[in-house]
Amino acid sequence: MSENTPLNRSTADRPVPKPGILDIAPYVPGKAKLDGIADPLKLSANENILGSSPAAREAFSSAFDQLHMYPDGRSNILREAIAQKYDLEPERLLFGCGSDEIFQLLNQAYLEPGDNIVQGEFGFGAYAIGARACGAEVRMASETNYRIDVDALLQQVDERTRLVFVANPANPTGTWIPHSEIERLHAGLRPDIILVLDGAYAEFAHDPAFSDGAELVRAHSNVVMTRTFSKLHGLAALRVGWAYLPTEMASAVDRIRLPFNINIPGQLAAVAALGDDDFQQRSLALVEQWRPWLAQQLGGLGLETVPSAANFLLVAFPTSPGRTAKDAEAFLGSRGLIVRNVGGYGLLNHLRITIGLEEHNRAVAEALSDFMQARP
Repeated sequence: MSENTPLNRSTADRPVPKPGILDIAPYVPGKAKLDGIADPLKLSANENILGSSPAAREAFSSAFDQLHMYPDGRSNILREAIAQKYDLEPERLLFGCGSDEIFQLLNQAYLEPGDNIVQGEFGFGAYAIGARACGAEVRMASETNYRIDVDALLQQVDERTRLVFVANPANPTGTWIPHSEIERLHAGLRPDIILVLDGAYAEFAHDPAFSDGAELVRAHSNVVMTRTFSKLHGLAALRVGWAYLPTEMASAVDRIRLPFNINIPGQLAAVAALGDDDFQQRSLALVEQWRPWLAQQLGGLGLETVPSAANFLLVAFPTSPGRTAKDAEAFLGSRGLIVRNVGGYGLLNHLRITIGLEEHNRAVAEALSDFMQARP
């Protein structure tokens, strides 16, 4: 019997995962280290290059005397802070260990074997992992110019579709679609299909045509908006995500949420970060200044960058030997610069680069200039 032959779970000589689990490709994060380089610059995970709010760090340290205690399972201090900040109803908020956990909980609560989810072809990998773990099918809709195509999404919907996931702005592309397109997508879905709007990068999108979707959630019974403290607020290590969703859905999903999933330091730091408008504005201003600068510099080297409304750029490389994305990644690594290989998303000729400080962005531009000028 080959190792790929399914085992009878009742007669096997060892525990056997349920069908489909071993077919799931695990999520592979970007590199965090480089061989032979002690202190590389990590521009692979879209982390806030300014770190985190001083107020958040102080709040985190204040939790030292509470480490022996269970956190508030309802995250009430954070619930009230978010409700007040964004004028949302507190009973319609749900908290997760990062927004990743919320995607998992939604899949778990609403998917049965044979159901399906729909997402864009370059959609965040966590959507599909959670769906396949529930025995559901993942349907990919083609994207035009690296951008969500509403018509393509709707063409993938059938009678077994239960959730549609849209990251806006998207990761790993950085592209976005206007609220009018989100409304058109919602109008094309049956009322039993959940539209999930992943707003991990929503704070970076400033075009008047953009909306985070909160009003759509408030007006309908099948829309969920998710957000995270990992990007703008610089709290990626603490894994704090939240969702705004209909009360009935919040009640259903909360029944399977693990107790105490947001720890005390995370809750305290998130509340403090939410109130630090100065840090948020400095973080946004840095991205607004250096994202177009880096795009212009790389464009001058003949490298195409995808228009981005996030804190990163997706960069396309030639396919000729010595000039590929893989070659560029290795060259940047030799300069101590870690960027994100996105081949796992089907973007074999691209790299994703987080916007850094001035000296970081200049180092990336200089290194890629040398790379493009070097003899293959």
